[in-house]
Formats: sequence, structure tokens, C-alpha cells
Amino acid sequence: MQTRLDFYSAGKDAVKVLMGVESQIGQGTLDILLKELVRLRASQINGCAFCLDMHVTDARKAGETERRLATVAAWRETPFFSERERAALAWTESLTLIAQNHAPDDVWDKVRAQFTDAELVELTLLITSINSWNRFAIAFRKMPA
Repeated sequence: MQTRLDFYSAGKDAVKVLMGVESQIGQGTLDILLKELVRLRASQINGCAFCLDMHVTDARKAGETERRLATVAAWRETPFFSERERAALAWTESLTLIAQNHAPDDVWDKVRAQFTDAELVELTLLITSINSWNRFAIAFRKMPA
């Protein structure tokens, strides 16, 4: 598979906007490992090889374990994730697949119990951001280096 378009060069202003969102997320209060788990799970669902490669690397650098990286796709069937992480992963799946499930109340109730209002906005911004990056990378066939 070959890259279709270098969107970083062709759409510098659009990338600048996305990077601004990332800057906002970086200034937030959510734990870096939680952020990387969310990015990985959305990227798994979307099938974004570039983002998976990047965020597995970033998660390792931040101290994530190989065991959790290997099982994030099956987080419901493992004891390796906290209730807060489980709620975030469920919210990630729900928003990534929003056309299929419309963010159901049971998922909302679980995430609401684990996160403050400000954290919920930050988490939702994170999820929408990685979904945007996934769509850019997949559409333009950005390849892992």
C-alpha cells in the first residue's frame, strides 16, 4: 500500500488545527497511560496502522506494560484494567462506533461515575481527536515509518 497524499504538507492549516486540539489535550488532567489506551482502542476499532504503531510506541515510552498493550482489545475479558480505565474504554468504543449505538445510557452511567465534568469533556475531546487522526491517516494511507 502506498501513501495517497501527504496531508501534513498539503493541509498545513488543517494539521495546525488538529495539533492545537492535541495541545489542549496535553494540558489536561487525564493520565498519559489512560490517554494512550484510549488512542489505541479507537485506532484498533478503526484499523489505523499508523496510529496503532505510534501510540503503542508512545504508551511503552510512558511506561505501559506489554501485557496491557497486548490485551487492550479484549479489555472486558482481563483483570488488568481499573474501573476508570474500563469506563473510558467503553466510552471510547461507544463514541468511535456512535452511528451503531448512539452513546447508550449504560455506558454513559459508567463513565459518568468515574470522571468529573471537566474530565468527561477532556476524554470526549481525546476520543474525537484520535478518531479524526485515524480518518486522516486511513484516508490518505499514512504509513508507519
